[in-house]
Amino acid sequence: MKITLPALGLAGLLLLTGCGGNLDSDGDSGSTAAYPERAVTLLVGQDAGGSTDLIGRALADPASKDLGQPITVQNKPGANGAVAAKELAAAKADGYTVMVFVGSLAYITPLAVPADQAVDINNYEVVTGISQDDFVLIANPQTGFKTVQDIVAAKRPIKFATTGVGTGSQLTQTLLFAQAGVDATAVPFNGGAPALTAVLGGQVDVAAVQLGEAKEQIEAGKAVPIVTFATQRPSYMPDTPTATEAGFQVPVQQSRAIVAPKGTPKEAVDRLRTAFQKGFADQAYKDFNTKRLLTANEVDGTALLQQWNGSLQTYRDLVAQHKIDLTAK
Repeated sequence: MKITLPALGLAGLLLLTGCGGNLDSDGDSGSTAAYPERAVTLLVGQDAGGSTDLIGRALADPASKDLGQPITVQNKPGANGAVAAKELAAAKADGYTVMVFVGSLAYITPLAVPADQAVDINNYEVVTGISQDDFVLIANPQTGFKTVQDIVAAKRPIKFATTGVGTGSQLTQTLLFAQAGVDATAVPFNGGAPALTAVLGGQVDVAAVQLGEAKEQIEAGKAVPIVTFATQRPSYMPDTPTATEAGFQVPVQQSRAIVAPKGTPKEAVDRLRTAFQKGFADQAYKDFNTKRLLTANEVDGTALLQQWNGSLQTYRDLVAQHKIDLTAK
């Protein structure tokens, strides 16, 4: 219905003012037309201070400025993000609860847990991809390990730290040592920081952690980089070979995305994507990415689902090929 305001007269204008100027016949004050009207909660399924937490906080600040509302980070750690993902799935699909979703939860954890515990990324609305992160295998200098062949030649059992069951850290090392014929035992930790500490303290021989987590210790000579699991040598580690160059098929990366509950209105998803795109363009966020050695992967939801569903199939095939049981690691 078209309304011509001059024809309403002063009384009509006062009436509209008194009822908040809401011309909708259904009186739905929760309409996404005004979105967002309040703060947005950003769930992080990992501990505060870890890579995923830092990425979420670095992005939340500039995105909130574009939204005109705060984006409040809440850490809900557990099960590689599955605890937070289940909370997200149960949240109201109104655009006010979203999550920094780690790719490994979508394409590695399903290989390590019973089917009824696996989280399916297709049951969520993907707002946007964020970035990708490569893993590097590091050793304590006292081990004397500088290459994978050094580990093989040691002809002894080794212990390797992982960042948890169903993570990229677990899969990279399990695949590598299975192909290399190394007798290796996984020691799971809850995140990259404690896994890195275990290597530095000599509790384990090696660990696969994200490049940004290991950079400082590598530069200080406290950790030795053996191989990266990137598709090609990172420009900031030109002297460290990839696992592929060392003769092993271990194409594993970590990836992250902003995800909302299934059924979140398209208007809210689009508005969130616009805000996060503005965040990606923020210079402070770009500098953060550079410092943390992150590669931008700011794709839309359709492209991200293709990436992650493809990775799940690739890793499922590799695990089957090498007869690996991630549930026992």
